[in-house]
Amino acid sequence: MSLPAGLEKPLQRFYEYLRSERELSLHTQQNYKRQLTTLAEQLVALGVDNWQAVDAGWVRQLASKGMRDGLKASSLSMRLSALRSFFDYLVQQGVLKANPAKGVSAPRKARPLPKNLDVDEMDQLLSVDEDDPLAIRDRAMMELMYGAGLRLSELVSLDVKDVSLRKGDLRVIGKGDKERVVPFAGLAREWVGHWLKVRGQLAAAGEPGLFVSKLGQRISNRNVQKRMAEWGQKQAVSSHINPHKLRHSFATHMLESSGDLRAVQELLGHANLSTTQIYTHLDFQHLAQVYDEAHPRAKRNKR
Repeated sequence: MSLPAGLEKPLQRFYEYLRSERELSLHTQQNYKRQLTTLAEQLVALGVDNWQAVDAGWVRQLASKGMRDGLKASSLSMRLSALRSFFDYLVQQGVLKANPAKGVSAPRKARPLPKNLDVDEMDQLLSVDEDDPLAIRDRAMMELMYGAGLRLSELVSLDVKDVSLRKGDLRVIGKGDKERVVPFAGLAREWVGHWLKVRGQLAAAGEPGLFVSKLGQRISNRNVQKRMAEWGQKQAVSSHINPHKLRHSFATHMLESSGDLRAVQELLGHANLSTTQIYTHLDFQHLAQVYDEAHPRAKRNKR
């Protein structure tokens, strides 16, 4: 498409500026040109023939069109960034008084949902039947992370004195040094008990940490990550195992069973409920099935 002079000439001066003064790479120059040419063609289609006529409203229209066209948030952000740089140049040259794209931003990139293991995969991972102290320690750590929804840092920082097998609770120091008491029961409680019986075979004298390495000192974050990944492979679990996946599995399974978002928030130690909601992605097919089976209007339409 041939652009009107009011759009084309300033663009050509900007490209020369990028080449001779900014000395950007050819790849970056081509990317600027591609993005700005697309935007200029969209403006022509909207009846705009010069850059002075573009205000924040026009920029928002361009952003909306990008979204309607299916641009990813990252691609739209890159396009708007090119436009802001171009308008900064026009302001610098005295062509514009202000940058109309300054206050317009792309939608935030969607935060990827953490993955969880289903109940069968958790059973497969946790079916550790070896009886040497390191295997007992590892199963106790995994049972506790899944059974209490702990962060990796919370697990590693636990001291023996923080654990009450009799009461079935843990004193946990979370983010921001906030203390909370977390219940743990069943297999988590049973395997922490097994570990405490053999812990003395590994722990150095006077070491307060609940979980220790084979060197006798408090186990490190990296060691926990490494051991869990190894157990995932050894137990033939299809997905990569990491501590956060166990915490997320705890949150997802608790929510699916109870539906109590507030309680899960407390158990996870989240300050804001919105953080907990990110961890809770009930399968849509499951929700649709529940709806079809439960809603009277849904049932009525079935033949």
